[in-house]
Amino acid sequence: MTADISRTNRKSTPSALRTRHGRPVHHWRRDLVELAALFTAVTVADAVANLIGHGPDGPALLLISALALAATAGFHTWWARRHVHAPPTGEAGDTGARPSASAHPAGPSAQGGPGALWRMRTTVRDEPGSLAALCTALATHRVDILSLQTHPLADGTVDEFLLRAPDSLAAAELTRVIAESGGSSTWIERADAHDLVDAPTRVLGLATRTALDAAELPLALRQLLGRCTIRSLPAGTGGEPVPAEGVLEDTVLRLRAPGGGVLSVERPYLPFTPTEFARARALVELDSRLGPRIPRAHDVLTLPEGNAITVRRVDTGDLDAARAMHERCSDRTLELRYHGPVRDADRYLNHLLSPRFGRTLAAQTASGRLVGLGHLLWDGEETEVALLVEDDWQRRGVGTELLERLVRMAAEAGCASVYAVTRSANTGMVAAMRGLGLPLDYQVEEGTLVITARLAPARSRTAEKSDGEQLRL
Repeated sequence: MTADISRTNRKSTPSALRTRHGRPVHHWRRDLVELAALFTAVTVADAVANLIGHGPDGPALLLISALALAATAGFHTWWARRHVHAPPTGEAGDTGARPSASAHPAGPSAQGGPGALWRMRTTVRDEPGSLAALCTALATHRVDILSLQTHPLADGTVDEFLLRAPDSLAAAELTRVIAESGGSSTWIERADAHDLVDAPTRVLGLATRTALDAAELPLALRQLLGRCTIRSLPAGTGGEPVPAEGVLEDTVLRLRAPGGGVLSVERPYLPFTPTEFARARALVELDSRLGPRIPRAHDVLTLPEGNAITVRRVDTGDLDAARAMHERCSDRTLELRYHGPVRDADRYLNHLLSPRFGRTLAAQTASGRLVGLGHLLWDGEETEVALLVEDDWQRRGVGTELLERLVRMAAEAGCASVYAVTRSANTGMVAAMRGLGLPLDYQVEEGTLVITARLAPARSRTAEKSDGEQLRL
């Protein structure tokens, strides 16, 4: 759908061009008047010729007058053919209609470039013609409307557009155009090619991802609702209980989390609409009905020293195996990983292994023993990575293999960065983060080292799938 919506203005055509049943229409009265005008012109010309011809320079003046008349007649003929009788171009050729805005290349084409993609949301009055006025205003600035969603409210309608505008049209100018055409509370941000997918297809895709993997729910909600902070609050952490239907409070959504607790979604820059609330609630309900689940794919790798290990997704069903690995780890290893008393290490496992809070990869030997765990944890708008490798398997490439896969998962999920919390003495984790080959930021506070890796923009999900099963672990 484009914003080139303009009223077709018809020009009144000369009567000589009007036709009836495909043939020109002639009028005898006009022919008679033209014949009378011709005889009058001849009589006047003869009188002037007789008057000038008897003068001393008569022949020269007559010749000059003839040349001037011929030049004037020639110019008039050229002008008339170009501006009156020349056939109109485009679709207006058969009707005499002025070409509408849609007959011209829209903004990007006229500029010779792809144009800029924008996601825009604005509130309009719930009155006939409000949306048409807004679309007409966009059309005058050569802006294409690629998609449109409406979110009805009690006192108006929130319209969400995906626009392609000329590169020269800035966000401030676009916002001003919308305000002048009746839009209010306008919000705008740059979009990309992934936003070109229509809303029903996108929602179905998010539901499919959620159905296949419980860890996808926070990511699906973030893609459904835009930039937002999602937190899972365990049951009994305080606050008012959430009813079964959930709570919508302007810029905050609160829903019953699958498995208990509260799922809080905050978007301070833009209030949620009832339509978005209903979509989010349906997605959470789908996840609750399906219960815990993870993909069962695995990847067999050969380490540099020749040993084969299997990398697979794990969840709370692998809790006993993870605790057994804890028992084989030294106190020093557990202390560097959990930054607290060693005796409390087992208490974290149930949370870490739950797909509700992220994804966990495990390195497993041929005998079925877990020798390494890697966690990718959704932390509001940020993403944390953490590694634990059994002492006997350290410095053999296990941690590097796990970390690289976790980072690819984060990039596929659209995360801009990942961070690791460790200690400066944990040289293995520091080396693994440096081995990613990504830009790193370091922050040191009271002996705690936070390493943040900025991720490159992720490719499309279709391209990621072609890289093999390891990205779907």
